[in-house]
Amino acid sequence: MRRLLRNWLVVTAATLTLMATTAVDAGATGSAAHPAPAKPTIVLVHGAFADSSSWSSEIRQLQKRGYEVVAVANPLRSVASDTAYLKSVLATIPGPIVLAGHSYAGFLISAAAADDPDVKALVYVAAYIPRAGESPADLTYKDAGSLLTGDNLVARPEPTGGTDLYVNPATFRKVYAGGLTRSQAALAAVTQRPIAASALGEATTVDPPANTPKWAIVALEDNAIPTVTQRFMAQRAHARISTTHSGHDVPAASPKLVTDVIIAAAHSVR
Repeated sequence: MRRLLRNWLVVTAATLTLMATTAVDAGATGSAAHPAPAKPTIVLVHGAFADSSSWSSEIRQLQKRGYEVVAVANPLRSVASDTAYLKSVLATIPGPIVLAGHSYAGFLISAAAADDPDVKALVYVAAYIPRAGESPADLTYKDAGSLLTGDNLVARPEPTGGTDLYVNPATFRKVYAGGLTRSQAALAAVTQRPIAASALGEATTVDPPANTPKWAIVALEDNAIPTVTQRFMAQRAHARISTTHSGHDVPAASPKLVTDVIIAAAHSVR
């Protein structure tokens, strides 16, 4: 009797071991056959009168959530050459991309995405969403309300014979940085990067890709690109629209909203 019981225990143990091994092998095979989809890389492009540090809060939060992030140093020289530069950066990034642009960078992300099938979603943050034949100046002054005029702009010659434009530090907070504290706006005014004046009159030659899903954040207190114009462009592009009570520098003023919208766009990528 004891011998029979011992033999039964040995056989049972062997059977359980075999079952466990088979289950592990099946699980491994299933994981290999159905790997978890890779998260898209988030590419952030700043606009005029800013630099990549304007995305600092979004970068920290996206990295905490496991996203690879690239913040592009936008040259701000011309629509065509800045787009070409952005395309050269995108060409080095494998896999799917969520491309987000602020302000003037809307021109660049629209044109770059039109030629890059790896761009799976577009996020426009108080940004232009242009159509072929439109320039930044066309859209800035399409509707009343922009304060990017007169003494609010400072022009300085640059070595190639062109002109660089800055927002006047004295009115920077009112024109550009509503929603930031006085100290934040003062720092941003000093560290702003200029845009070539000629870039503002340069029309894009392509439409945003129609089949690429789009998200748009409209700034409700924007004195650079009028709110009505932002909403018009977003609706025309069939973008999913969010709004924020801030001025034009939405990445700095509303980083949680911007992060949430970018993650929503990333979740749409399969």
